[in-house]
Amino acid sequence: MTRPSQRREMAETAVARRGISIALACRTFGVSETCYRYSPKLNDENEQIADLLIGLTKARKTWGFGLCFLYLRNVQGHGWNHKRVYRIYREQELNLRIKPRKRIKRDELAAPEAPNQVWSMDFMADRLGNGRAFRLLNVLDDFNREGLGIEVDFSLPAERVVRVLNQIIEWRSKPDVIRVDNGPEYIRAFSSQSRSYPAAAK
Repeated sequence: MTRPSQRREMAETAVARRGISIALACRTFGVSETCYRYSPKLNDENEQIADLLIGLTKARKTWGFGLCFLYLRNVQGHGWNHKRVYRIYREQELNLRIKPRKRIKRDELAAPEAPNQVWSMDFMADRLGNGRAFRLLNVLDDFNREGLGIEVDFSLPAERVVRVLNQIIEWRSKPDVIRVDNGPEYIRAFSSQSRSYPAAAK
């Protein structure tokens, strides 16, 4: 089975040597007139596209193909087909660039000056030998990193969090601040006991 490019060459040969019309040659060899009249773009134009894409991606490190193509089309006025531009974009391996992560600036947490001023609570998770998952609730004093409580179970709902806190407060008294994340157990626990525990999100 002949390829379209080979059929096009045969049609061109028939037109040049036999003097038949382009329409007849295309019908004879099964080639569309669009394919027959197509002329490939010059390599220097592809190099121009590659240079523009490389320059854009260096200047705009967070831009992907979409923004680069829109800039070439709408700002610089180039009418290149997006499939062609994307093919060159991939050939230059610009789609494999590692985009820089945006660093989130967080306010530094004030260090406590005495015990029992600030506690931290956090969950950890692990699995047993049989694959069953379990969780650990850790409560620490931020001043000296003393472990105030460790609760381990397969499930630690908000009620268990409240019970652990109450037990620790009985012998340590209430801290000024308890630092937690935004986990669902903490949200339910502190929303139901908002007057009892001075929570502060990490």
